[in-house]
Amino acid sequence: MDITKLAEKLIGDKRRWREYKARAKALPEPYRTAVAALEKYMMSAAIVSNDADILSQMFEDLADLFEQAAAGSTPVRDVVGDDPVEFVETFAANYSDGNWKAKAEERLRTSIESLD
Repeated sequence: MDITKLAEKLIGDKRRWREYKARAKALPEPYRTAVAALEKYMMSAAIVSNDADILSQMFEDLADLFEQAAAGSTPVRDVVGDDPVEFVETFAANYSDGNWKAKAEERLRTSIESLD
């Protein structure tokens, strides 16, 4: 299943997803490529929420951030810093309600702690 189909399945509100994708596609280069790479990482690394509203808001905020950067001619590297993985992990952490990765991490911690 490709990322778009997975996201549509998770999000539920296809209108919001299509609007986000249109905004991302309308970004000038290199912002468009950066958003696509960040989106792909978040989806493949399971840094996405299982709550449709939270997921939609996260991607809409990502589009907002890069639209503002493009409007101000802020270089992509100034937005994401030296480590894009750290950037996206920190960005996504602001939307941790229902985050699969956060839930998996907590289950692992609880399982190991119960062994003591």
